[in-house]
Amino acid sequence: MRILVVGAGAIGGYFGGRMLQAGRDVTFLVRPRRATELASAGLVIKSPNGDVTLTAPPTVQANKLDKTFDLVLLSCKAFDLDDAIASFAPAVGPKTAILPLLNGMRHLDVLDQRFGSSAVLGGLCAIAVTLDEHREIVQLAPMQSLGFGERDGKISDRVRAIADAMSSGKFGAAASAQVIQDMWEKWVFLASLAASTCSMRAAVGHILAAPGGKDFILGILEECSAVAAAEGHSPTGPFFERARGMLTAEGSQLTASMFRDIKAGARVEADHVIGDLIARGEAAKVPVPKLRIVYTHLKTYESQRG
Repeated sequence: MRILVVGAGAIGGYFGGRMLQAGRDVTFLVRPRRATELASAGLVIKSPNGDVTLTAPPTVQANKLDKTFDLVLLSCKAFDLDDAIASFAPAVGPKTAILPLLNGMRHLDVLDQRFGSSAVLGGLCAIAVTLDEHREIVQLAPMQSLGFGERDGKISDRVRAIADAMSSGKFGAAASAQVIQDMWEKWVFLASLAASTCSMRAAVGHILAAPGGKDFILGILEECSAVAAAEGHSPTGPFFERARGMLTAEGSQLTASMFRDIKAGARVEADHVIGDLIARGEAAKVPVPKLRIVYTHLKTYESQRG
């Protein structure tokens, strides 16, 4: 299986790097600066699950992309999706599967419109990774998983082939017969965590220690869950209890990556993670007053960035 990983940042670099380490046919689609970095220093992963330096990993730049691939692994930020599509489109042939790992759901509509829904799988990942000042991939905690599947729930031949390719990477890859439900549940948790920690500019434990903090977090979780339920993907009992437990753990230092992006002065996925939930809530006549305040807060941050 020929795999094209779009970008070699934290997420794409980690999962693609682990597959490359295992001997899979992986190529990274990168910009000139990243190509130079990888050629000189290699793809460096520092992780509780084992460090590795992959010397001169295979790369290609968009203007030289002239072959199709079996799988395109897409892990860009939502605000970079249009540029990413333009860059990897020449790699998509009649049998290419596109596996996006973006947050939320709106990207599926964008990819469907460009490539057709039959080409686009559902996908999600759970991992805490970042690029450090040396442009090395640093995994912040041992947790790692990558779920994927056909959006109609079938375990197809191509899903089995992808599962085989990814299993060698030993990062918890698993095919799912309910990937859309999985994506919705992740979105509910992620949006609740991001809305809470970004608006309060603090980790979960600090919010809980403040008057009204627990009620605020649980109110956000309830709004996100209500939107999911209106879309036909009500969070399941076990998921909801896990999410509630993580969001109400006293002393927790848990924060969302969006909060870390705000602290770094970086762009955030306000529209994709929070704004789209509000839009879906409006369409279903589900009240989301707390999410509206959070969204205004995030858009104010964006306006200050210029």
